Amino acid sequence: MTVHHLNQLLLACSLVLLVAVAAVRISSRSGLPTLLVYLGIGVLMGSDGVGNIHFDNAEMTQVIGYAALVVILAEGGLGTKWKEVRPALPSASVLATVGVAVSVGATAAGAHYLVGLEWRQAFIVGAVVSSTDAAAVFSVLRKIPLPSRVTGTLEAESGFNDAPVVILVVAFCQAGPVEHWYILLAEIVLELAIGAALGLAVGFLGSWGLKHVALPASGLYPIAVMAIAVTAYAAGALAHGSGFLAVYLASMVLGNAKLPHWPATRGFAEGLGWIAQIGMFVLLGLLVTPHELGDDVVPALIIGLVLTMAARPLSVVLSLTPFRVPWQEQALMSWAGLRGAVPIILATIPMVSGVEGSRRLFNIVFVLVVVYTLIQGPTLPWLARKLRLGEEGEAADLGIESAPLERLRGHLLSLTIPDDSRMHGVEVGELRLPPGAAVTLVVRDGKSFVPSPTTVLRHGDELLVVATDPVRDQAERRLRAVTQGGKLADWLGTGSKEHRH
Repeated sequence: MTVHHLNQLLLACSLVLLVAVAAVRISSRSGLPTLLVYLGIGVLMGSDGVGNIHFDNAEMTQVIGYAALVVILAEGGLGTKWKEVRPALPSASVLATVGVAVSVGATAAGAHYLVGLEWRQAFIVGAVVSSTDAAAVFSVLRKIPLPSRVTGTLEAESGFNDAPVVILVVAFCQAGPVEHWYILLAEIVLELAIGAALGLAVGFLGSWGLKHVALPASGLYPIAVMAIAVTAYAAGALAHGSGFLAVYLASMVLGNAKLPHWPATRGFAEGLGWIAQIGMFVLLGLLVTPHELGDDVVPALIIGLVLTMAARPLSVVLSLTPFRVPWQEQALMSWAGLRGAVPIILATIPMVSGVEGSRRLFNIVFVLVVVYTLIQGPTLPWLARKLRLGEEGEAADLGIESAPLERLRGHLLSLTIPDDSRMHGVEVGELRLPPGAAVTLVVRDGKSFVPSPTTVLRHGDELLVVATDPVRDQAERRLRAVTQGGKLADWLGTGSKEHRH
């Protein structure tokens, strides 16, 4: 490759990134998951689009897709709140294992008897489409406050179910029949156990090291955190365990460890996550050939109908009923099983393995993901409101960023009062922050001032709160409680979201 060709490649990549970033705005207004926009960009650049780029390297797509998925899982794990996920771990674990098995079996039966796929192909399709995508779900639900049990279950399930699904797809793609289902089940359990153990070990060791080793520059902490997450994946995969489960658990441990310079780390991880999503979906869009999809539309619609109306609800009911999850929450989680990045990436495995009819399987999965995301995505907020799981008048959670003041042994909390926050009209003194925490600065309409105890807070105010190490968490909890329940929060039994659910 010459320097001229390199310059052309860099120009093309930068333009694609700019278009993709601008497309996020369209996606946020329409309520559609961003994956559809990025897939569309790839299709437009492909052999049937204006770009006329001929790309058919399934093996490269799979490798890049795996790498992108590692980054996406790491970013998701870093943003997972342990206090929300912990109560949902048992139900999410059953849904990500038993639920996956039920979904695979039901979907495979539909693909075999209704579409006519032979059993091997049917089970491959059933396994491929049985993995949910948290990014797709929360991109359309982010504006609706939901019970923490729902969000925690969906988030944990999406982080956990990638591992067993990958194992099943690889097993079904191997030459010859799958003998002795109990041996396959034992292998899945063993790989999950190895991945979980290594992920937790790497996460705890990494968080301990970052807390006790002072790096010379704050910009090194985000790099170190992502390196630790990737190490967990590599260690899990090399030990014949689940690398995907390892990276998710390690990242979740790191994300809840109160590491130094956490806002910078979180922003860095989000940026890498966006780049990974853009690159992965654009590449998957390039791999598909639209004029070949015509014959596979009807089979994809039939399999998708079986998945969304039978397989997914059945897996949710069988998995969550023993935990006494209300039927409204089960109904929402049944419809919220959006498919995104993982199914399309996994659909490249049979192509690389040389499975007969693998190109058709890829086309079916591609059509299924696009069509049912278009149907399910925009209707999720409506369904949540109909089931009375999302209350429009409820105040949004308060976004608080924390920067450590290492030498002073304190933290600087920064936050902006949302438009629907009940902190509006509350005096600074009525916040009742714990001793050792104080509001030191208010920025209003572009002007900053030091508040007095009688200063009345307003919507849009930016607050700077200084808190010592021992009361940092208590101060943050109090701020969240006031934004949800007003100045009498906790006294009247109201408070932050996690207190109510």
